[in-house]
Amino acid sequence: MKRFFAIAAALLVVAFTLAGCATGPSGPGWTTLIDGDKGLENFTQLGDANWTASGGAVWADRKITKDVAGILLSKESYTDFEVYAEFWADEEANSGIYIRVMNQKIVNTKAAYEVQIWDKSPAMATASVMPPGKASPTFKAANKWSTFEITAKGPRIINKMDGEVAVDVNDSAFTSGPIALQYNSGTIKFRKVMIKRL
Repeated sequence: MKRFFAIAAALLVVAFTLAGCATGPSGPGWTTLIDGDKGLENFTQLGDANWTASGGAVWADRKITKDVAGILLSKESYTDFEVYAEFWADEEANSGIYIRVMNQKIVNTKAAYEVQIWDKSPAMATASVMPPGKASPTFKAANKWSTFEITAKGPRIINKMDGEVAVDVNDSAFTSGPIALQYNSGTIKFRKVMIKRL
């Protein structure tokens, strides 16, 4: 009987590890925007990436129009907040999470901060906050599930990747607006995105 319980416990550990371990934050105030393959209804689609909700994630792997990035723009706006996101990117992925999007027709770093997911970026590594904060190139996203924990409170923006602080900056260029998920190339998957107003 002891052997049976030991084997069962080991199998549970393996299953938990393969599932990615992370379950997201809990407690009052958190709103789930994406949970597995549910959540596209919480966003407005801009551009024309092939965003799909299936297989336990919201994901994209191509653009219909070559030069237009695909954007999922949240239907609500936020000023001070925390974002928790679980994502998977392949080696070619150029993606990111925009925060405080002040121009909701053209979503880019002239009107919002972008938390970068782009291992091959020559200028701003994965986990960087564009425009003000460059992360170490040691932060890599390719071929594994990772987490961002983004806190924006007043001018201070902190991004943690897999629990480690990657960027901690002060900047007041953008103050309020929706968040947005970007697709530009490769394959990007989001299986959990949660937000909490501060």
